Amino acid sequence: MGKSSNLEFIRRQLEAAGHTVVVTREPGGTLLGEEIRALLLGHRDGGMHSDSELLLVFAARADHLAAVIRPSLMAGKWVLCDRFTDATYAYQGGGRGIALERIATLEDLVQGPLRPDLTLLLDAPVRVGLARAERRGAADRFEAEQTAFFERVRAAYLHQASRSPARYRVIDASPPLDAVQEQLRLVLDDFLQRS
Repeated sequence: MGKSSNLEFIRRQLEAAGHTVVVTREPGGTLLGEEIRALLLGHRDGGMHSDSELLLVFAARADHLAAVIRPSLMAGKWVLCDRFTDATYAYQGGGRGIALERIATLEDLVQGPLRPDLTLLLDAPVRVGLARAERRGAADRFEAEQTAFFERVRAAYLHQASRSPARYRVIDASPPLDAVQEQLRLVLDDFLQRS
């Protein structure tokens, strides 16, 4: 089901509420970030060490924060980012088994106190997510991982959501797109009323 369709839906909801929205993604969002994204997602002979992966993710994030996110926030814009540091805790922490304390150290170094105000977790069983990824075409380096990797990633996301209920909203992404977007609309309406 279309993640890009949901991002566009969220953007429209925020703009309808009167906000100027910058839509971006991680890894990526800048020229350097997109080059790092290509390194991270590409298939390599011999793979990539998990520490290299982690440091590349944060290198892309540092550039993204400096060039896009912080300037947008300073200009009073809202930033809608497809993945951020929570994904690092899930993929590199949960999936790769990197100690969460190491990720937290880099998070503090690169971001300082900056954290998202709201995290929307589009959650579906791993088999559903893998089937959707398969329909999109050739698998990238992450999508080529085994099912157990994605089970760990999902568990890490859900664990984070349970630890930060004030920031996270878990959306059941299993139903058809219109039902998912109705959940998103309700969450966004509530968030916008409180903002």
